[in-house]
Amino acid sequence: MKLTGSLCALATPFTADGTALDLDAFGRLIDHQLAGGTRALVVAGSTGEGAALEIEEFGALVALAVQRADRRIPVIAGTGLQSTAKTIAQTRRAADAGADIALVVTPAYVRPTQEGLYRHFSEVAAHGGMPVLLYNVPTRSACDLLPETVARLRAQAGIVGIKEAVAAPERMQALLALRSDGFVVLSGDDPTCSRAIAAGADGVISVAANLVPAAMQALCERAAAGDGAGAGEIDQRLGPLFDLLGAEPNPIPLKWCLHRIGFGGAAPRLPLTTLSAARQSQADAVLAALGLVEAIRATA
Repeated sequence: MKLTGSLCALATPFTADGTALDLDAFGRLIDHQLAGGTRALVVAGSTGEGAALEIEEFGALVALAVQRADRRIPVIAGTGLQSTAKTIAQTRRAADAGADIALVVTPAYVRPTQEGLYRHFSEVAAHGGMPVLLYNVPTRSACDLLPETVARLRAQAGIVGIKEAVAAPERMQALLALRSDGFVVLSGDDPTCSRAIAAGADGVISVAANLVPAAMQALCERAAAGDGAGAGEIDQRLGPLFDLLGAEPNPIPLKWCLHRIGFGGAAPRLPLTTLSAARQSQADAVLAALGLVEAIRATA
């Protein structure tokens, strides 16, 4: 259950009209991760459009991931919602579906205090029925889980680590001081994950891994081994992909790319929209440069 290396924040493939899950594409996407060496699957997070899923869809995705992974790698379910009670209920659903760990994001929109965040995560860990991985992403949630609050939460039973999406080096350094065998620190930012891992982070929860799982795992391994030149070479090669995936709100560019290589429809669910026409040729060029269209369509 130790979380290290490249953990994929899985997209959720939908049918072309967005009305239903494309479970065939989701299963094949999981197989692509297993073949590429991804170390854990994250289901129904922000990349997986967790906020747009019905309860039944959430359960179906987690159950399929658990079945497909077959205990080879952990399944992490995104269960964070805007209230503590709803988050506990969603975490229990994920536990019932067989997930190993809950990824619990800071509650969006409601803007709790640090004490509120402490109590929220403590309650979920105590009553959700599974281990909790904290997730801090202030650009999405409008609140920031500060390192001093993380230090308090680290002592709580059932809290096993944090995914930190604040890319500033000083934030990662503050969290790395809290890292232990029982508390992992994971980057939530592909473009800076190599730097974070070289500094001591355990790995990354990656968007790009949907498309390039083997390359992201190799990047993690080289950074962890202190091979700065090797990690830098992969970073440079993947740079255009990182730029593309951040050009419009996640997972808009990712959904287009996955569609182009045979994994589900191009459009996320509203209020997210399809990748803008101005970016579509850029996306196709990035996929072609990485050899993804030929490589993945040939095995789909």
